[in-house]
Amino acid sequence: MTSVNTPSAILMLQDGHVFYGQSFGKTGTVTGEICFNTGMTGYQEVFTDPSYTGQVLIMNNAHIGNYGVKKEDVESKSVTINGLIARNLESKYSRHMADGSLLDYCEEQNLVAIAGIDTRALVAHIRNKGAMNCLISTEITDLEEARKVLNDCPDMAGLELAGMVSTKEEYELGDPASPLKVSVLDFGVKQNILKCMTDRGMHLRVHPSKTSFKRLQEFNPTGYFLSNGPGDPAAMPYAVETIKEILAENKPVFGICLGHQLLALANNIATFKMHHGHRGLNHPVRNLVTGLCEITTQNHGFGVVPEEVNNHPEIEITHVNLNDNSIEGIRVKNKPAFSVQYHPEATPGPHDSRYLFDDFAKMMS
Repeated sequence: MTSVNTPSAILMLQDGHVFYGQSFGKTGTVTGEICFNTGMTGYQEVFTDPSYTGQVLIMNNAHIGNYGVKKEDVESKSVTINGLIARNLESKYSRHMADGSLLDYCEEQNLVAIAGIDTRALVAHIRNKGAMNCLISTEITDLEEARKVLNDCPDMAGLELAGMVSTKEEYELGDPASPLKVSVLDFGVKQNILKCMTDRGMHLRVHPSKTSFKRLQEFNPTGYFLSNGPGDPAAMPYAVETIKEILAENKPVFGICLGHQLLALANNIATFKMHHGHRGLNHPVRNLVTGLCEITTQNHGFGVVPEEVNNHPEIEITHVNLNDNSIEGIRVKNKPAFSVQYHPEATPGPHDSRYLFDDFAKMMS
C-alpha cells in the first residue's frame, strides 16, 4: 500500500477542484480526460486497453494492485491510460502466478499515478458535473503553473486518436486454411477480441486504421470486423467512407464499440459525447431479439443518437442498456451487418455476450 512517506501528488480538475494524495509509480505530470471504471478486478487489462488512450482513469475499487501483474494479462503492448487515480494502490501482492508488483509495473510503463484520493467523492463529482480534463503531477506544486499546463490539454470531443494506437503494419492471425477470412480494421483493437475470433476458426488479417477498401478486399475476406478504439468517431470521416464501401459489398460486417459508432455514422446516424460514459464490468443490457438480459463489460464515452436510430427505416435496434436506455446494439435490415456498443470479449468481465462472435462466424459460413 502507498505510505504517508511517499512523495506527495496533486490532482487538479478542469472545474478548479484540487485533491492531494501520494505519488505511486513514475514521477511526472500528465493530463487527460478523467473517467472512472467500476470494475473490481482486471485492472491490468483495463490499463492496457487502447480505448483508454488520452484518458486519466479512476479505479473505483478500494484496493488496486493486490494481486500483482502478469505479463499475459494485457490487451496491447503497453499501458495506454495517461494516468491513474485510486484510493489505495498496493505494492504488495498475493497471487502466486503474478510476475511482479503493480508499483514496479507502473514504473516500467512510465505510468504516473496518485493514491490516497477519496474516489467515492471524486466519482460522485464526475457523475454530477460530467467528464472533464484533469492533471496529475508529482512535481508541480504551484497551482497556477498546474492550471496553465492543464489548460493546454485538448478536449476529447473532436480528437482522432485511432491513428495513434492502430497497428502500423499488417499482420495475420489464425489458420490460413480456414474458410472464414476476416479483414480487421484496427482502430485500437484489444488482443482478446482477436483471440475470440481465432478461437472460432477465423483467419484474420489486421490492417491499419486508414487502410483503403481496395486493400481490405485483396485478402478476399468472407467478412469484415470494425474494432474498438479511442477518440471521437465523428473525427474519423476516412473510416466512415471506407465502411460505406464495405457495406456496398454486402458481405458480413461486425463492429464493436468505436466500430459500432462508425457503422452508425456510415448509415447517417450521428454520434454524441456522453455526460460521463459507461465503463465497468456490470452493465445490464437487454437483447431485444431474444428477450434475454446480459451483464456486460463497457468502455465508451461516445454513443449513437437514440432518436436517429429509432427513426431510421433501415436500422433495427437489437440491444438496449437497462440503466439508461441508451442504444447498445444495431443491425442493418437489408445487409448482413451488425454491431454492439459494449465489449463481448469481456476481458475483464462476464462472458454472457460471447455468442456474438458465434453469430458472426455463422453469418460468414
